[in-house]
Amino acid sequence: PPPGGSGCAVKYTPNSWNNGFTADVQITNRGSSTVNGWTLTYSLPAGQQVTSAWNATVSQSGSTVTARNLSWNGSIAPGGTASFGYQGTLSGSYSSPTSFTLNGVACSRT
Repeated sequence: PPPGGSGCAVKYTPNSWNNGFTADVQITNRGSSTVNGWTLTYSLPAGQQVTSAWNATVSQSGSTVTARNLSWNGSIAPGGTASFGYQGTLSGSYSSPTSFTLNGVACSRT
């Protein structure tokens, strides 16, 4: 299996207003081995665009968002977490992403 096993969970906590939003994202390693270096990918619904981020390098291409660890938070021990957040612009009504992939493995939502 991929590093970290197949066990990961994502808690996505948004805060939206008329033309923008922030989101706090927490990744939990539910696998049996340490994740050394992480990349979380997911798709934002139409009308959402990332403008800035903290505790991760976050980029967006079309609707696909890619978040990568920084030098100091790349290791997630079994049962441990890593968190990051970002701000974005919003056009239309807000909805949250529905699926997340950590290093190529689908994560559950919590």
